[in-house]
Amino acid sequence: MQAHSLLSLDSKESKAYMPLIIACCIILMVTMGIRQTSGLFVAPLVVSTGLSISTISLAMAIGQFMWGAAQPVGGLLAERWGTRMVVALGLICLAMGMLAMPWVPAIGQVGVVATFGIFAAVGAGFASFSLLFGVAAQRVPIEKRGFASGLINAGSSMGQFVFAPLTTFLIGAFGWVTAAVSLGVIALSAMPLLGWISGQKTGHGVAGAAESNERVGFGHAWCSPNYKLLHLGFFTCGFHIAFLVTHLPGEVSVCGLPAKVAGTALAVIGLFNIIGSLVVGGLCQTRSMPRVLGWLYLLRAVAIALYVFSPKTEWTWYVFAAVLGMSWLATVPPTAGMVGRLFGSRNLATLFGMTMLSHQVGAFLGAYLGGVAVEYTHSYAWMWWADAVLALIAAVASFAVKIPTPKISE
Repeated sequence: MQAHSLLSLDSKESKAYMPLIIACCIILMVTMGIRQTSGLFVAPLVVSTGLSISTISLAMAIGQFMWGAAQPVGGLLAERWGTRMVVALGLICLAMGMLAMPWVPAIGQVGVVATFGIFAAVGAGFASFSLLFGVAAQRVPIEKRGFASGLINAGSSMGQFVFAPLTTFLIGAFGWVTAAVSLGVIALSAMPLLGWISGQKTGHGVAGAAESNERVGFGHAWCSPNYKLLHLGFFTCGFHIAFLVTHLPGEVSVCGLPAKVAGTALAVIGLFNIIGSLVVGGLCQTRSMPRVLGWLYLLRAVAIALYVFSPKTEWTWYVFAAVLGMSWLATVPPTAGMVGRLFGSRNLATLFGMTMLSHQVGAFLGAYLGGVAVEYTHSYAWMWWADAVLALIAAVASFAVKIPTPKISE
């Protein structure tokens, strides 16, 4: 009888928060799908605008930083306006950035920075991980948050899997301008999902400081060595992902392979990260999150080293993409989970937003330095080695994090 009651309770709770999780998953699929395929526009922009690849890379790097900077700002705005309003503003800004792309060739560098670097980046940041994880953490019982964060994070990977081949097709068939405008329309089409986004709290009560309702500022959080270690690891993650998202098509070209390999590789990364995100989300409920995160960074370092010494064929890229995909954005659920455990779900949107800012400082460097490397050395070789070393440092930092175990009240 008691077991039946517990099952009924769990079913009712699932009905309460599953629509929110699914809505967050789809919104993240759209915003991250558009953001993660921005590198496919680099070559067409170089041809259409006459700007150098390092200049375009700088605009993309600014976008990476602005995407990160927008997330803690979005968390603060959500406390005043509500998550729904901030995510709506984000989708509108993202759409504006993509719909304005037809005017970029006439404006030049300013146009690239304004569209990709500011409007699209800030919009995607307002409708990204921090706010969506934050609102889910307030609605989902603590013992289910690993599953919830893994499922929401899988949406970002699904976005890459769907949007990479879609964007490649649109650019090839209709040109990059039509492709950009189409992505802007898709961003607007996600607006109806906002009906399921709310910040009302539900689920089991949680005892202990880790789930305190007290407001924790960044200054206080930064005093924690654990929080600093998470920032270090996420800086590395940003460096790696932005370098690949921006310059994967260029590396494929340097290897003498057809352009379709880049789009396919991005899709493979997205597909395997769906698996990685769901697996990691489950592991976060039963295993030590610092260890899960450390092994993900270690896997990434090994994958990069093996790629450097492998022959550069299509299948090398696809296998490399599959291995990378298992750790790609699967680092997000354990990192967000640890921030929540350290400082409570109320502070997750803002404090994880600041962690995402560190991620995007790394992303700025990864995107920009990749362009500098290929322009001056005609190779990405030193970027790959820098990537591998940083991944090893991130693994060590993650293993060193100490997270308190919360007590769940009955």
